[in-house]
Amino acid sequence: MRHPLVIGNWKLNGSKLMVLELITVLRNKLSNVINCNIVIAPPILYLHLAKKYLNGSQILLGTQNVDIHLTGSFTGEISAEMLKDIGAKYIIIGHSERRIYHKESDELIAEKFAILKKTGLIPVLCVGESKEENNAKQTEAVCARQIDVILNRLGAKAFENAVIAYEPVWAIGTGKSATPTQAQAVHKFIRDHIAAYDIAIAEQIIIQYGGSVNASNAAALFIQPDIDGALVGGAALKADVFSVIVKAAAQEKTLRPAGCYSF
Repeated sequence: MRHPLVIGNWKLNGSKLMVLELITVLRNKLSNVINCNIVIAPPILYLHLAKKYLNGSQILLGTQNVDIHLTGSFTGEISAEMLKDIGAKYIIIGHSERRIYHKESDELIAEKFAILKKTGLIPVLCVGESKEENNAKQTEAVCARQIDVILNRLGAKAFENAVIAYEPVWAIGTGKSATPTQAQAVHKFIRDHIAAYDIAIAEQIIIQYGGSVNASNAAALFIQPDIDGALVGGAALKADVFSVIVKAAAQEKTLRPAGCYSF
């Protein structure tokens, strides 16, 4: 049984007051949730403060990016060892906003994946197609390409204790979401693609959905057999909505046919 995972990606949003208020409400609303791992990824500036307010709760700390270097003359960058030192565990890489606005290539993202694995952190690899690629029926080809760079460089074993987040670019922040059937089809493709290299890894890997996940569509998404939670954007900034999404993941994934995979 794969343990569901819901990550709140705060993106470029936050203040000291917001960190305090949002975490306080989330701790209260999610204190009794079981069967779902919960992560928040605030801006790096607020990681230390968030870690302080999360102390003693079941909510884990994540981040939105990492550099490929561990130390050196790289002004403005944050290393995997620094993130580990401050208490982060799940690190988002390859988000479409990084690929688009910062021109991050598949090869650079593979380097980030490798350094996270070396440091003992959990990569959350975002993959997904643009609207044009979706219209051209290139969804599977794009996802396979983004995953194959890592498979070819590191092998399938690198995806042990890793996460993949399928985020169709056309659905991120647009209010448009893939239907549960559409999302399930892509998630199954991703799992089958990895299974061609290693069946055991494919069975245990967490594959999240991201792209305008909200309180209304969460349950229908999570009931799909290959959707193991969500990478949540805008809704993660609203404690009430994010809590509903987390509880939906916990509820829909309570019963599973096989053993439990949790990390």
